[in-house]
Amino acid sequence: MAVSRALTIAGSDSGGGAGIQADLKTFTVLGVFGMSALTAVTAQNTLGVHGIYNLPLEAIEKQIDAVASDIGVDAVKTGMLSQVPIIETVARKIKENNIQNLVVDPVMVAKGGARLLEQDSQKALIEYLLPLATVVTPNLPEAEVLTGLTIRTVDDMKEAAKRIHDFGAKHVVVKGGHLEGDALDILFDGSSFEEYVVERFETTHTHGTGCTFSAAITAELAKGRSVREAVATAKEFITCAIQDTLGLGGGHGPTNHWAYGNRRR
Repeated sequence: MAVSRALTIAGSDSGGGAGIQADLKTFTVLGVFGMSALTAVTAQNTLGVHGIYNLPLEAIEKQIDAVASDIGVDAVKTGMLSQVPIIETVARKIKENNIQNLVVDPVMVAKGGARLLEQDSQKALIEYLLPLATVVTPNLPEAEVLTGLTIRTVDDMKEAAKRIHDFGAKHVVVKGGHLEGDALDILFDGSSFEEYVVERFETTHTHGTGCTFSAAITAELAKGRSVREAVATAKEFITCAIQDTLGLGGGHGPTNHWAYGNRRR
């Protein structure tokens, strides 16, 4: 039986709720073999980020090459890429290794407010990485940074999706979790929109939702699913993870990564 393989290129979260830890948990629950290339080590918990330590470029390069040259990669996602040289290096390695299914989670700010993407890195993300993306998954604050728009309505979300698509990404998912009302995400493929809506569940335990959502899309693309199918599964996955709360920590606690698997049994 062929095994689907997914690689996460992202930072480590010592608290286990986001970053590569969230990605690998998600890959496993969705039946995909998960691999990682660390870009940074963070010291963080549910109360905030207490330290960020970027890895040397050579270490990032060698991790990606080692995995791609031997095990192989069916899909890859990027998470925390905090500096311009890191973004340029990752983009170059994705091209050199001919990786086709790329999901870009434009990680910019942690739940506690700590900035995870330096200002000049935003332009590098747009210039080097988005043109390679099969899917890019900004939340509303990230979409506002990328486009310069103020997003308050569904129409604003659609306009932001169009502008981000113009940067070269094949598909754009603008996540509407920061709006009032139902939890609405919008997928734009360059010609049409699709809406994914679920009833909002109020909880403070939402740390790592963006990482988990994009990892679920990546896992499904690795299995050969279409983008629409992948986003639908990711929406169901993250909804389960939020609703079946673990209640860990004194701040923004992690989601429940095995909730989707429990419900599907």
